[in-house]
Amino acid sequence: MRDVLIPALRDALEALGVPPPDEVQLERPARREHGDFSTNVALASAKAAGRPPRELAEQLAEQLRIDPPHFVDAIEVAGPGFVNFRLDAGWLHQVLRDVVAAGDRWGTSEVGRGHRVLVEYVSANPTGPVHAGHARGAVYGDSLARILRAVGHEVDEEFYVNDRGVQMQVFAASLAARAAGEEPPEDGYHGEYITEWAAEMPDGADPLTWGEARALLDQREVLEQLGVRFDDWFSERRMVQSGAVDTTLQDLRDRGVAYDADGATWLRSTQFGDDKDRVLVKSDGEVTYLLPDIAYHRDKFARGYDLLVDVWGADHHGYVPRMRAAIESLGHDPAAFEVVITQLVRLERGGEEVRISKRSGDLITLRDLITEVGADAVRLTYLLQSVDSPQTVDLDLVAAESVENPVFYVQMANARLRSIDRVGAERGLQREPLESCDLSVLVHDRELEVLRCLESFGEVVLLAARERAPHKVTTWVRELAAAVHGFYHDCPVLHPDTPEDLRQARWWLAEAAGAGLRSGLGLLGASAPEQM
Repeated sequence: MRDVLIPALRDALEALGVPPPDEVQLERPARREHGDFSTNVALASAKAAGRPPRELAEQLAEQLRIDPPHFVDAIEVAGPGFVNFRLDAGWLHQVLRDVVAAGDRWGTSEVGRGHRVLVEYVSANPTGPVHAGHARGAVYGDSLARILRAVGHEVDEEFYVNDRGVQMQVFAASLAARAAGEEPPEDGYHGEYITEWAAEMPDGADPLTWGEARALLDQREVLEQLGVRFDDWFSERRMVQSGAVDTTLQDLRDRGVAYDADGATWLRSTQFGDDKDRVLVKSDGEVTYLLPDIAYHRDKFARGYDLLVDVWGADHHGYVPRMRAAIESLGHDPAAFEVVITQLVRLERGGEEVRISKRSGDLITLRDLITEVGADAVRLTYLLQSVDSPQTVDLDLVAAESVENPVFYVQMANARLRSIDRVGAERGLQREPLESCDLSVLVHDRELEVLRCLESFGEVVLLAARERAPHKVTTWVRELAAAVHGFYHDCPVLHPDTPEDLRQARWWLAEAAGAGLRSGLGLLGASAPEQM
């Protein structure tokens, strides 16, 4: 309806001799009794028009009533100058037809066409299994990539393999110790997986090379169980061996943003908003973590991406300003680099916190979590709220098959819709072609609520993409599921007392609702089971 109402508002303003603003805002009122859509355009244009906002709103409403836009049933003025639109049910009936035509592609658009995005996430050290704490970043990054693709962006997903540094040596020493029947070093890795992997390691194998390959295999397998697949696994060690770090340092010197002082080499990051200059190479000749990270992002931009999105853990918050300064020091627009910080997740079972520590051995692996509650439950649970807020996950609730479990509640909605087709087939009933179906009989509040929810999906997907907020899709899916459960309870489809024309219309409404649920769940990387 936006593509109908917004042009009509612009035309009405011009007819009143008022220049329309660059952007005409159209919102959905928080309370249904205020109408289906509302605009503050009279408030935004009152100064330019030289009229009080309420007066301009009244004139605008009168102008629109001369030739009301399609589907508009009433135009009202409210408050200091809002113009509210009430629509007849016909616009929602058209939504049903549009949803059925789009199928599982409902809600997609092409606004991002021609824009290349690289999303980098998880990026765990190859020193052990992916643990449950990594799951939040994993499902967030994957779902964000799905949503960005849904609005037309060309998206690649990348795992940065931190396979260089002291932690790799400690990991290798821990494997070697266990293989020899000894305790790992005090600062080593003590998890049970070290003992298991050491028993697998062939005699004479290099613990570093073999151990890294074993860890990456495990990480790749479990992430794929979660539905997360990367286009590339980028090795830090290979990047360093290629000479990219030295080339990057020379590039920074040539740009005049790297300098030597006190025996070390520094990045002049204060020139780009950082609170202090940062060391790139220490006085002993060892490079800091920052320089390879700069080289990595330099490589990303060299591959032609328009936007880099990094998903980092909560402990990296202070690292963002220096990386943004480094991006700018390379001559790139800092706005082309975004960092999403995922806050910590507290896992509980039986009301008690379950702790995670890869080194100490107190470890809940992602594999364990998937085995316990299923991949869909992991994904949807971690996407229930914004990643910038801490989250508590009750493992007992996630595993429960009850309406209190939001994952079960959503998937049961789809299963109920699919059951209508099965029951119809068992009874020998047939659904008529949609073009011959009279949708005007869909007037029940439950029916219209499902259609209103479906109509809003495209806006939700766009907002989720712009705000990097997959949880907005989760919220929408839960709202649609609630509308579906209400429809299923109050609007029988195949009941013998349901008139045939209403049965056919409701049957198609169930089809559209199912397409909407599948579209939303698909963006979240979760399945839509036909039976529960």
